[in-house]
Parts: sequence; structure tokens; C-alpha cells
Amino acid sequence: MMENKHKSGFVNIVGNPNVGKSTLMNLLVGERISIATFKAQTTRHRIMGILNTPDMQICFSDTPGVLKPNYKLQEQMLQFSESALQDADILLYVTDMVEKPDKNEDFLQKVQKMDVPILVLINKIDLSNQQALVQKVDEWHAVLPKAEIYPISALHKFGVDTVLARIKELLPESPAYFDKDAWTDKPARFFVTEIIREKILLYYDKEIPYSVEVVVEQFKEKDDIIRIEAVIYVERESQKGIIIGHQGVALKRVSTEARRELERFFGKKIFLQCFVKVDKDWRSSDKAMRQYGYNLD
Repeated sequence: MMENKHKSGFVNIVGNPNVGKSTLMNLLVGERISIATFKAQTTRHRIMGILNTPDMQICFSDTPGVLKPNYKLQEQMLQFSESALQDADILLYVTDMVEKPDKNEDFLQKVQKMDVPILVLINKIDLSNQQALVQKVDEWHAVLPKAEIYPISALHKFGVDTVLARIKELLPESPAYFDKDAWTDKPARFFVTEIIREKILLYYDKEIPYSVEVVVEQFKEKDDIIRIEAVIYVERESQKGIIIGHQGVALKRVSTEARRELERFFGKKIFLQCFVKVDKDWRSSDKAMRQYGYNLD
């Protein structure tokens, strides 16, 4: 009997903000990798999640939602999304039942020119009906005629197995790109900053979460405990006051929730200390952006 050849490839997930890309990636990889909250622009970096089987390695990459950039941070986020078009073996374009195909024409034109397999995933079909879905499928066929279209509900795990099976069929033959026991290309500290940022997104209103960057200054791991010190940077003194809250109550809540999540994530006891500092207008500064891990080259 012929031996199965090993398959490997990069499957990049793109689309506009808030269509469910991160929820989908967590389902596909089976690990809680991308922070998934209901606020737009949650994902600021390309985050890779790796799915390994004995004869396969799928490197999923979740990208920030495509948006028209208003400041340097958003320019960087758009670059991450556009770079996902360069190195994809398979592209997953995620949309939903509400979004119209002409929402981001510039980006879609780039997608139309690609010669890799494109799977358009229409998410949130649980919020609609069959007639509306048929119409939505027709609209997307007109815009991306070469793409295969899959209706899914990431929230209810509907249709995701079908998509994964198709990805496995389309993967190119190749040796593994990463160790077979790896499940992400990001270091542990990265997930600490993401989890703290997720809690800030959940607990503060309006522009506060988007003015925040989190830096892990200490990460000391022992057999039974990880000791972490993190600094939450904001752009203005007034924001610092909001993050800390009256008598420190707001910051304590964020720290407690983040610590619980981190204990689940790492499977260990966590000692977490969070501090708040002002780094004036960091989102518009090249120097600050580089310092916080956004590669501007």
C-alpha cells in the first residue's frame, strides 16, 4: 500500500472586523489562540495557530480586520492583513449575513487577483433564513467567481468540519514548517498581553481599549507558579484614571479576570501584578510602535 505523503501549508484568514475570524480560528485549531470579543479591531497582529496530525501540518493565520487606516496602528494592522495575501497556500475570506460584498472593494480586488484556492465562509447563518442565504451566496459568486462558498456558524460550530475537510484536501504536499508539537509561533508573553487586553476590551467603553498597549515586564516560571508583572500603557492621564478606577476597583477587576484566564491557559497558578503608565500618543509614534512589537518595515 502506498504511504501517504506529508502535507503542509499556510491557511490565512482575512475579512472585515467583527465577522467572526478569531472564533473560527479557535475552532479550527482547537486551542483558544485569538482573543475573540464583540468589539471590532480586537486582533492587532497576525496570530498563527498550528494544527498537527501525523501526516499533516496546517498553519492557520488570523489577521486584523481590514479597515481604512486612521492612525499608524491601523496602518500596521492593514499591512498584516495584506501580507496574508502574499504567503497563503489557501485563503479563507470570512464574511457574514449582514455584510455587503462591496464593503471593502480595494482589498477584495487584491483577493480577486490571487491564484490560490479561496474559500468564502459566510458566517452567522443562524441569524438568517434560507432565502437570504441563497441571495448572499449569489452576491459572493458574482464578486469572487473562482471562490468556493461555504455557509457556516462559528458560534454554533456548524459547517466548520466541512471547511476543515476541504482545507485538508487542498493542502500542498510539503514537509512540516514547524515542530510537530508546536501549536503557535507566538511566545508565552504574547498570550499574557492578549488576555489582559481582552479583559480591558470587555470592561471599558468607547475609545479606551484602542488606546491601550500591554507590555509584560516580568515573566518568571517555576514548577508550580508563574509570576507576571505587566504594564498597561495609555495615551493620556485621564485614561490612566479610568483604567485604575475609583480606589483601584476597575484595575483590580481586570487583573483578577486576567489572572483566572491565564491560570486556565497555562494550567498553573499565576501571580499577576498590573501597573498603569502613560505613553503620550503612542499609536502615532513610529518609535513606540516598534517598541510594542509592530514591525513597520
